[in-house]
Amino acid sequence: MSHTHYKLNTKLIHAGVEPDPSTGAIMTPIYQTSTFVQSAPGEHLGYEYARSQNPTRTALQNALAAAENAQFGLSFSSGMAATDTVLRLLNPGDEIIVSDDLYGGTYRILTKVYARFGIKVNFVSMAQAGNIESTINANTKMVWVETPTNPLMNIVDIEAISNIAKKHGLLTVVDNTFASPYLQNPLDWGADIVVHSATKYLGGHSDAVNGAIVLNDAALEEQLRFIQNGCGAVPGPHDCWLILRGLKTLHLRMQRHCENGEKVAHFLRNHPKVEKVFWCGFEDHPNHDIAKKQMRGFGGMMSFMLKEDSIEAAHNVLKNTKLFALAESLGGVESLIGHPASMTHAAIPREQRMANGLSDSLIRLSVGVEDVEDLIADLTQAIG
Repeated sequence: MSHTHYKLNTKLIHAGVEPDPSTGAIMTPIYQTSTFVQSAPGEHLGYEYARSQNPTRTALQNALAAAENAQFGLSFSSGMAATDTVLRLLNPGDEIIVSDDLYGGTYRILTKVYARFGIKVNFVSMAQAGNIESTINANTKMVWVETPTNPLMNIVDIEAISNIAKKHGLLTVVDNTFASPYLQNPLDWGADIVVHSATKYLGGHSDAVNGAIVLNDAALEEQLRFIQNGCGAVPGPHDCWLILRGLKTLHLRMQRHCENGEKVAHFLRNHPKVEKVFWCGFEDHPNHDIAKKQMRGFGGMMSFMLKEDSIEAAHNVLKNTKLFALAESLGGVESLIGHPASMTHAAIPREQRMANGLSDSLIRLSVGVEDVEDLIADLTQAIG
């Protein structure tokens, strides 16, 4: 049964899910098996070995594709495994253009792993899409975009970047982790490949590590599937089941993340000890008009700088929160607080971090779905 014509809220609950043919179970079973019996060599029911495919994973992949208005979905053992698989499309001597404000793990794999294999990485500010033009040359093969970026919430115009990339025959890859498919669908704006850390909003409960790639190009999907199977970056069936379950409430959770995020962002902006708040819902946020165009809401991710711009001042806030838990990651039902300079972005040298606006006192929030008055009271006492 096709679910492509339904609206997103309906697709998230029903896409990829069929009653179990042997029992009628309405929920997808966890097929906890490493191999599948064949009636004769090469004769099977579509499944041979669990590194190549698993029915629980298939259900999740179909749901991921539906959520992003895509033809194909691939599920991975982590967001970094998904990222790694996309980067394996590149050959030694190729160049990639990457937004200069991005997740530390992506920065690390590009500079510490792929640079060793002769891939040249060009970091460019994508605040204006045209900025990438001067960096494109005959060796450029891919443009890598995060929007909103981590952690400064910079907005990149997916449509404009994709149009420039297409003109030069480049692949556009968008990391859609922060927005989730509920708020943004990059393929609809011309991107070729979308990646997710499904650990975050897609799973939504901080209980599974998983990654995803979604796309429409059949030849590209075949290449990526070959790389995944050959290199083994595959998820277990139980993690697939947890992400599939998380997807069913993505629309409900994201709605509350957005509502709470807006209230917390405005509270912080009016706080006397806060210098600046980075949240793409503010009308004066850079490229807010683009965010409004390509997103359906502004989410629960934000960061803020203290007037006392020091690591010590930031650490004082971090140790005083009671509800906001100090932890890596984001996108769960619980609120999290983090210090990019010493946590998620510690892989980026301080000089480059500061140049990108990632200051010592910068604090990142993943605003959860608790009662917003409790969250604001917690920040009030923590900031002092």
